[in-house]
Amino acid sequence: MIWAKAGPENTLETLKIAIEAAGRQGIHHLVIASNSGATVRKALEIGAGDLSVVCVTHHVGFSGPGVDEMPSEVRQDLTSRGVKVLTTTHVLAGVDRSLRLKFGGVYPPEIIAAALRMLGQGLKVCVEISIMALDAGLVPYGERVVAVGGTSTGADTAAIIVPEHSNNVFGLKVEEILCKPRTW
Repeated sequence: MIWAKAGPENTLETLKIAIEAAGRQGIHHLVIASNSGATVRKALEIGAGDLSVVCVTHHVGFSGPGVDEMPSEVRQDLTSRGVKVLTTTHVLAGVDRSLRLKFGGVYPPEIIAAALRMLGQGLKVCVEISIMALDAGLVPYGERVVAVGGTSTGADTAAIIVPEHSNNVFGLKVEEILCKPRTW
């Protein structure tokens, strides 16, 4: 499915496509990018509860020093509903972004991120969060996951991915792009 444009208006349909694909293909793990928890809550409302759901947020400090974008009550609610919430350094940014901002230049993880963005910001997010979830031990090694990401808010991209650990990033396989926007 190709959306006419990127954005949160695609969230509900993107989640439906992701959940249906997981069911159809026997995939048990759904990895969703969500900073507020709203996208994960919507996924749970429409049937993701039968899957192992991982919510990957921005790292603390992304939007400002010491700022955690996910309120603690939302984190507690999601956790009580069986969602694994991961808040950690972004695998395709982190320290490298700090070096770029301080000294200029571009570093390998940011080059990988820029190359993935040629296919869309949402696909870059899907790849990144699947690696992060695997590195944190929240999805099993060698298994396919359905990853859901977006361009800014909400979700507009879903893909079936066999993630790899960050120390073997080029072993990752994007098996299928389920949906994405035409423009971003």
